[in-house]
Amino acid sequence: MRRLVILILGFVCVVLFYFTIVSGSKVFKTDWESTGTTEQVKTKHRLVLITQELETPFWDKVAKGALEQAKNESASLEVWESYGNNQEDFLKKIEIAIYSQVDGIIVQGLDTDEFKALTKIKAASYGIPIITVANDVPMEESLRKSYVGSDQYLAGRMIGDQLIADMGTKGEVAIMIDIQHQYFQEQRLKGIKDVLKNYPSIQTIEVETHDTREQIITNTKDVLNKNPNLDAFIAINAEILGAMIQEIETRSQIEPYFIYSCDDNYESTSLLKQGKIDGFIEQSPEEMGTMSVKLLLEWLNNEKVPLDLNGYQTDIRVVKAMDVR
Repeated sequence: MRRLVILILGFVCVVLFYFTIVSGSKVFKTDWESTGTTEQVKTKHRLVLITQELETPFWDKVAKGALEQAKNESASLEVWESYGNNQEDFLKKIEIAIYSQVDGIIVQGLDTDEFKALTKIKAASYGIPIITVANDVPMEESLRKSYVGSDQYLAGRMIGDQLIADMGTKGEVAIMIDIQHQYFQEQRLKGIKDVLKNYPSIQTIEVETHDTREQIITNTKDVLNKNPNLDAFIAINAEILGAMIQEIETRSQIEPYFIYSCDDNYESTSLLKQGKIDGFIEQSPEEMGTMSVKLLLEWLNNEKVPLDLNGYQTDIRVVKAMDVR
């Protein structure tokens, strides 16, 4: 009888051991499959590109390059734009992206305290990496991971060199700059001045202006009244160009003046084709979009850590009238 009981107990133990092994393997398999799925989801990073401008040729090209690169790397990318340079809406979009805990943000730099607070404090506290694109801000004031775009100081130097080549080594030059003194504009201005300071016979007049058309016209009129012997104009920001040209044309023929823009937009190209300006700096917006996504994903995947804090420069060149005809 005892032998029979031992045999039965032994059989029960074998059966229980078998089911334990089977159940354990199922649990292990489920855990492994679950982990694999999680890793797969994690590789599909969620990125957002945020700009201040809606439906402009420049930013359309930035978005095109970014979207294509994200698609090639199986990442998710959304493009959020603000209408009419609405800074409040722009900053709100950055805040929403941070609270949504996206994996990374590519953003047009804005040199304001509010922007820096968002990128330096809130984004950093959530551990969200930020790359500025096209317009940079000082790294130490924003804690951005890197910058992708034109070397703005070099752009200023190139315009300065082109002015010397066209005008010669003496004359009076009005440099029109946005009163907000954005960081990228300050870099352009420094580049221009570093070239022109080598020519004592060139006098520069810096003109600060708000970005409204009426204010640009008023300031252009004022500088023409006070400096009747002006030889050249440089618009640090292409947004100044159209209204500035309009006022010059009401006063005199445009031909005697050498006129340049430090960046490109649809209006710059149109004015160049009409012979109303002498040149502008052409940037590489599609390359900016492509490179910013590529670098951000490399950082997220620990393939390129750290990124170069000084940034990654894209191609620029001076475009003259002969290049667009």
